[in-house]
Amino acid sequence: MVRGVAALTACAALAWSIGAVAPGRADTAQQGYSANSASEESARQSFSFDGVFRQGGVVRGRAPAGTQRLELGGTDVPMTGNGEFIVGFGRDHGPSATLTAIMADGSRVSEDLAIAETAWRIEHVNASRRGGRTSAEFQRRRAPEIARIVAAREIRSDTDGWRQDFLWPATGRISGVFGSQRVYRGEPGSYHSGVDVARPTGTPVVSPADGVVVLATDTPFTLEGYLLIIDHGMGLNSAFLHLSRIEVAEGDRVERGQRIAAIGSSGRATGPHLHWGMKWGNERIDPQFLAGPMPGASAGNR
Repeated sequence: MVRGVAALTACAALAWSIGAVAPGRADTAQQGYSANSASEESARQSFSFDGVFRQGGVVRGRAPAGTQRLELGGTDVPMTGNGEFIVGFGRDHGPSATLTAIMADGSRVSEDLAIAETAWRIEHVNASRRGGRTSAEFQRRRAPEIARIVAAREIRSDTDGWRQDFLWPATGRISGVFGSQRVYRGEPGSYHSGVDVARPTGTPVVSPADGVVVLATDTPFTLEGYLLIIDHGMGLNSAFLHLSRIEVAEGDRVERGQRIAAIGSSGRATGPHLHWGMKWGNERIDPQFLAGPMPGASAGNR
């Protein structure tokens, strides 16, 4: 079975009501029970989904009953004790993916997923790409910074923030969108890995969902400036860049809507703004797919 782009709900078989009767049957009560039991069993043996099957999107779901292990394209997917999970599809993900549930007896239940393309904002520039060399001092400073970021994102916290409806950590003008990219005379530059919200220095930043602080820098990083990363559980995390200050500490549990930092222009930034990036595992995803449209903004930010 191939799942399309639209959000999918639990199996339609569950729409049968208790006591539904197939026409022409004498033992109506027993037939109604059997039909309902069959539909429930069908649902237990199937995947259910809710989310966006497209590049940059995320999908929450539930695996078939009895699933012992879950894989997406051969990579393990964390799940709860009752089979709930979340998966994400990177900016350049291919057109398909296969989700596989491995049962206790070794049998497998697989679902083929159709991943739609997203129309990223691409700007073609009639100029050569400027490739500046990094200095030895930059490389010396950068290596331990990257190591701290990688280590923080490998932390798996006991938190259910991934289940929640996500808030915008700050509201305002969207000055940069996820996935946008410049192409210099046919040579692609790196794409923008998050969404930028332009607001003055000192504007509060709140946590978009519950989570655990896994990185809170006490000195600015060379590129990200003051950097804060929150783990929302199940491999999903948020990174907040260019902050003017951080108001939480590593190991703190934060709640959805709690103030955590303030907007700034630290690191490599041309002006005060919040850069909000999100990852699921190794996949960079678009925060707008989780947070929805910016409150008060017109459509078409992407």
